[in-house]
Amino acid sequence: MGPPELIIVGIIAIAVIFGAKKLPEIAHNLGRSSNEFKKGLKEGGEEADAPATQATPPPAQPIPPTQSVAPTETTDQPKPEA
Repeated sequence: MGPPELIIVGIIAIAVIFGAKKLPEIAHNLGRSSNEFKKGLKEGGEEADAPATQATPPPAQPIPPTQSVAPTETTDQPKPEA
């Protein structure tokens, strides 16, 4: 079977599974979601094309060195016996 036949079989299977009364509702919701998706893509593209209006943050200040602290012994591991 080629692609056209598979599409026809798929449409018939969907009609049998969901019933004839649900198909217009499904098509309407699919069209609505497709329009919302396209609208979101268009709005996202406009935001990406617009110049940045936010000021760039100042460069990060170096962190001053702190005193080093000697590691403490953990009690999770038993002490080796000598």
